[in-house]
Amino acid sequence: MVLMAFPRGILKVKFAECAAEYLPLILDALRDATGKPLSVSQVASAVRGKTSIPSDSFKKSSTNGRSIFENHIRWCGFYLNKASAIVQNRNGLWELKSYGQRLHLSPQGAAKLLEEHKLSFPGGFDEDTRSPFEFQNREPICWLVGAKWSDGSDQFDRFMHEGVWIADPSNPPKDAVRRMQAGDSVVIKAAFVRKKNLPFEYGGKHVSVMRIKATGIILENFGDGNHVKVKWDRVYEPRDWYFYTVRTAITPIYSDNKKSENLLRFIFRNEPQDYSLWLGRPRRGRRRSEKPSENEYPPASSEERSVEEKAVPQVYISDAETVVREVASELVGGYPYTVEQVIADGCFLPETALSAMLAQWRVKKNLILQGPPGTGKTWLAKRLGLALIGADDRETLRTRLRVVQFHPSLSYEDFVRGYRPSGDGRLMLQDGVMMEAIEAAADEPDIPFVLVIEEINRGNPAQILGEMLTLLESTKRKPSEAMELTYRKTPGERVHVPENLHVIGTMNVADRSLALVDLALRRRFAFVDLEPAFGPTWRGWCSERGIGADLLDIIEARIGALNQTIAAAPSLGPQFRIGHSFLTPDETVADPAGWYRAMVETEIGPLLDEHWYDAPDVARAERKKLLAGIAG
Repeated sequence: MVLMAFPRGILKVKFAECAAEYLPLILDALRDATGKPLSVSQVASAVRGKTSIPSDSFKKSSTNGRSIFENHIRWCGFYLNKASAIVQNRNGLWELKSYGQRLHLSPQGAAKLLEEHKLSFPGGFDEDTRSPFEFQNREPICWLVGAKWSDGSDQFDRFMHEGVWIADPSNPPKDAVRRMQAGDSVVIKAAFVRKKNLPFEYGGKHVSVMRIKATGIILENFGDGNHVKVKWDRVYEPRDWYFYTVRTAITPIYSDNKKSENLLRFIFRNEPQDYSLWLGRPRRGRRRSEKPSENEYPPASSEERSVEEKAVPQVYISDAETVVREVASELVGGYPYTVEQVIADGCFLPETALSAMLAQWRVKKNLILQGPPGTGKTWLAKRLGLALIGADDRETLRTRLRVVQFHPSLSYEDFVRGYRPSGDGRLMLQDGVMMEAIEAAADEPDIPFVLVIEEINRGNPAQILGEMLTLLESTKRKPSEAMELTYRKTPGERVHVPENLHVIGTMNVADRSLALVDLALRRRFAFVDLEPAFGPTWRGWCSERGIGADLLDIIEARIGALNQTIAAAPSLGPQFRIGHSFLTPDETVADPAGWYRAMVETEIGPLLDEHWYDAPDVARAERKKLLAGIAG
């Protein structure tokens, strides 16, 4: 592909100055040919015979011998082709399409046509220095890209500083990145949903939003499928676009419909969004019965657009009725759900530990939190799920986070798929929670879904999971690894677990009645141990809820001593220690001493009785130590 380069000194006639005059003359020349295709030279001669051309326009370029005038004619043909007015046949000849036959342009109408179709090149380029051959077989593209990677890191500032855009290294869309070319526009966006503070009335429903954060022009594609060099023009006042939003990390946008054109105008020309395209209200302007004036041009019908022009990759965009639920930088209420929010909700682990858990979970796909009773396993599992998704709004809880509890009577037929009684008493093949989660995640493969399994070892995991024990493995999460299930809805049906479905379970290692977890399950899950977290963070939380320092000293010292006794007991061990959740209030405590006594008598005491079921005197003695000197 050759880039035409004209010496700046001879550019006395700019394309923008002469194109509005050339476009009508080109159409007239093709009409005068009465259906006979014309070569570019023949078209150029016809135009030359009807207007005066400055002599400088016939000077040859220094690189390929083509004149400025001929290059301008070719650019005019390029834009008429994009307007579906002409077509270039296999022999390189131009001929009118049916739309071009009836298209009569004034200079003003020609300027408007040019302006409209230059939206295909939203970053802009100079037709005086470049050749249309660069784009003859390819639409210049506006790429909408993200700056947030799957590990939660935001690369926006780095991209701005280094003048690059880099795909998420965990799953780079190499084919799409390789299609990016110098001259293409690139826009950094963040997608989320919003319910409040909308600039229009939408009945209290959620609306998908795309925040435009920066625009730029691609200068170079390095060909590695990972990154491109970009000249960024940072948008210091990010603007929010509604309804028509992109969900994927990289998506091409073409100006081939009104909604896309409105989006490109919004981004590059700072024009307001026309909400009526989505809200169903009639647009202001000319009535349908009125005809366009000669200074305007009618749009080509869909039938008049060639199949070749429409053969472009699909743009993954949601409309108003399909709200994108991804939360990249904002959610309903205004803030994303992150590890910082987990801590604010009452987690006593450091941010680094929580981030490490999420990173491990994203890689392994399956995670189990295990630990002594009262260490907040179920509580943390649900909140880690929300942090992985990035939201805690009602819609997320309803559609993207499912919770199930394993128990001795739960079966494969209940959890995966099996025959169960229907309302009319007949047995019907029905999907369980696992298959429902798989199908939901498969429907939206570019956003994360979470399945929480409480007390995963309270049932028989191998029996309940069945084939899912294999399909859950991170290396098996692809269609080529799909397997037939025990119960199939159609002959030959094969199922695989999509990569965006993340499973997190909890395991109480102190319950003697629970099944042991086999090695196959352990190999497919990453395990994280949770410890009792009595310490400064716990003390700060309790202090804010009305518990004085003296009582906190007593609690921390006595529970610490009890846990040492439990860990050293031959019949028990560290897994039987008392967790902090038993003694972490949710609300302000009016009577701290009474609250502590009640917790010991109603929750910790019965647990000690279970620990020392064969030595009740020991259990009573330990309970007495906990309550010594506490008024009540």
